[in-house]
Amino acid sequence: MLDNLKKYKIILASNSPRRRELLAGLGIDFEVRVLEDIDETYPEGSLKPQEVPLYISTKKAEANRRIMGDDELLITADTVVIVDDEVLGKPVDAADAVRMLRKLSGRTHSVVTGVCLATSGMQRNFTVTTGVTFKELTDEEIEYYVTEYKPFDKAGAYGIQEWIGYIGVTGLDGSYFNVMGLPVQRIYCELQHFAGGDC
Repeated sequence: MLDNLKKYKIILASNSPRRRELLAGLGIDFEVRVLEDIDETYPEGSLKPQEVPLYISTKKAEANRRIMGDDELLITADTVVIVDDEVLGKPVDAADAVRMLRKLSGRTHSVVTGVCLATSGMQRNFTVTTGVTFKELTDEEIEYYVTEYKPFDKAGAYGIQEWIGYIGVTGLDGSYFNVMGLPVQRIYCELQHFAGGDC
């Protein structure tokens, strides 16, 4: 379906195993490139919460540009959880993870992923938002999940594909895969543009 993309060497700039798995599901060949110590900070107060993941994914693309080949197509992404206009990134420790999950309990929050697709001559940026609703989580459920699954590498301190998603998520408005960290349906459409087609 994306045969015209063969002129590009597709690079996923992410060390997330979930993003690698999701991109592989599109049936395209790609390589993984991870640069150490990329600055993922953002100017707090001057960006709307929904703008943060695109800002960070663009910074990741800019960091990779200096080593990009002319035949490469780079994919970068960043995902955040937003509730009460607060951006929940990755928890710093178990107590922070518990705090985040208590904040999400019994409520609907937004998961926003910013994606940047870039070649030497073209760049497409976009965000995808999914609404996720949790039941009221008990302290016992939260403590069990944080202790057993250690979700310290996940925005909002949870992985929807893990135990907490099985027992806690009561509603989903939008892409499930976006909540996992990569809106692959939208990426497929955007790659069609690079391949000279439409979605």
